[in-house]
Amino acid sequence: MIEVKELATAPETSVFSQISGYQHEQVVFCHDHETGLKAIIGVHNTVLGPALGGTRMWTYASEAEALRDVLRLSRGMTYKSAISGLNLGGGKAVIIGDSKKDKTEAMMRKFGRFVNNLNGKYITAEDMGMTTQDMAYIGMETKHVAGLPESQGGSGDPSPVTAYGTYMGMKAAAKKAWGHDSLAGKKISVQGTGHVGGYLIDYLAKEGAQLFITDIDQERLQRIAANTGATVVGLDEIYDLDVDIYSPCAMGATINDHTLQRLKCQVIAGCANNQLQDENVHGPALVNRGIIYAPDFLINAGGIINVYSEVKKLNREWAMQQTEQIYNTTLNIFAKAEADGTHTQKAATELAQKRIDDMAKIKQTY
Repeated sequence: MIEVKELATAPETSVFSQISGYQHEQVVFCHDHETGLKAIIGVHNTVLGPALGGTRMWTYASEAEALRDVLRLSRGMTYKSAISGLNLGGGKAVIIGDSKKDKTEAMMRKFGRFVNNLNGKYITAEDMGMTTQDMAYIGMETKHVAGLPESQGGSGDPSPVTAYGTYMGMKAAAKKAWGHDSLAGKKISVQGTGHVGGYLIDYLAKEGAQLFITDIDQERLQRIAANTGATVVGLDEIYDLDVDIYSPCAMGATINDHTLQRLKCQVIAGCANNQLQDENVHGPALVNRGIIYAPDFLINAGGIINVYSEVKKLNREWAMQQTEQIYNTTLNIFAKAEADGTHTQKAATELAQKRIDDMAKIKQTY
C-alpha cells in the first residue's frame, strides 16, 4: 500500500502564498479596459530555457479559479519540457472569457503586447479556446509566439501531435497492464472530444477499440460518434462505465475523491492537464486501487515537442519521432515507480526535477 498524504483543505487567501507554494518565478496580471482583456501569465521556471506554454481561454467561475489553473498548468509545463528533453522552461497563460463570444482580434493583439513586454521570458502558443488564427493575431504584436499557421511558416495546430503522444503513452500503459500494447477490442472511455481528444479518438478507432465518448459540445460529439462508431454517454455517466481505459481529455482534476471510487478501469491515460486533483493524495490512491496511471505531463507532451520544433526550426518528422519516444519513457516511469515503491506521477516529477537540478549546476558558472 502507498501512503496517502492528506493536504490542508483551507482555502488560500494570499496570492503570494499560492505563487510561493508552486515555486513560481513570476506571475503577471494583464488587464485592458478597451478590449475587455483579463489575463494571467504564469512563468514557473526558466532554468532550462524560456518558459513556453499555451494560452487557454475559458469561462472561469472566479478569478481565483483562473489563478489556480494558470499556476498548476505552468508548473506542469516545466516538468513536461524537462522530461521530454527540451531546452525550455515552463509557462502558461489564461484569458478569462468565453472564446466563442468575447474573443476579438483586438483582444488577441493586446494580449500579444503583454507577452512582448516579457522580452522573451515567456513564449505563448495555442491551448483550449484558442486557434492558429489567434496565434497569428498575437504574432502581429510579438515575435514570442509559436503554433503559427503553416502558411506563415509555423508548425500549425499542435493537437495531432499531442494526440499521437497520448496514444503512445496509452499503448505503453496497456503493455504494462496486459503484457501487450494492442488496443484492439479494448473498451475505452474518452472524456472530451475537442481538438486533441478528437484526433486521439481517430487513432483508437482505427486500431479497433470500443469507444465511449462524452463532451459538453453535443454537435461535435454526435459528429464524431457518427464518423467513428463510438457510443455517446452522459457527462457524469462517464465515471461509472465498466471499461479497460479511462482517458480524460478535457479539463483537469477529474480524478478526485468523488470520482475515484466510481472508476472501474485498469488504466488511466489521457491528454488533459493536471488530471489528479491532488497528486499527493490521488496518485497513491490509484496505486492502492490497482489502477495504472500514465502521468499526464509526460504523455501529452507531443504538443510542446511540436511547438519546440517550430522555435528551433526543426521539421514535423523530427517532432513525430521525438513524440514516439513517449512510449519508452512511459515504460521507464512505470519501472521507476515500481522500484521506488511510489506512484507514477511522483516518479515522473522526480525524473523531470533531476534534469532541472542538473542543468542548474551548469549555469552556476558564468
